[in-house]
Amino acid sequence: MSRTAVARVDGDLRRRLVAAFTWTWDRGVYAGYANLTGWWRDADLIRELGPALGSLYDVRPTVVVGPVSRGALVGALTAAALGVGFVEVRKNAGQATDSDRWVLRTTGPDYQDRHVVFGFRRNLIQAGDRVLMVDDWAATGETARVVRALVEDCGAQWIGAACIVDGLDDARFRHELPLRALLDVRNL
Repeated sequence: MSRTAVARVDGDLRRRLVAAFTWTWDRGVYAGYANLTGWWRDADLIRELGPALGSLYDVRPTVVVGPVSRGALVGALTAAALGVGFVEVRKNAGQATDSDRWVLRTTGPDYQDRHVVFGFRRNLIQAGDRVLMVDDWAATGETARVVRALVEDCGAQWIGAACIVDGLDDARFRHELPLRALLDVRNL
């Protein structure tokens, strides 16, 4: 077993995720990007991602949250597989009217050294909810840390963060959050 919690996930699913993934580089450029588009093109992978991400924790959530944009995609798949509701965590959004209450928090530096404001409508997470965050990739852990704080601001119970790829450099966040993933970045 790698440093991530991948024991419960079918090895064939992991192999197909790796096969559909590419690093995209231009000649002469020293930094590329992770190209996940092959995952979304494969109907079998899409069908299996939600159940696989939902199986990473033993505690059953009452709601799944996912940060925009790809966290909302895989989060909705996971919520549907678990038969629970979904809350999209928005970036740089906020109340439209005085009566539209939001909970908002700002991240520490993300993978592009930005500080991003995340939030959701306050009435969507209730005290007593058990909340699982789902995302495609964890790089710094800052998104998961701020979403956890938002969930706790609502009096709800944080279960953890489930990601497709664990790319965390700092192992402390893996345990603190906790974070579990289908793949370790070293597999890619």
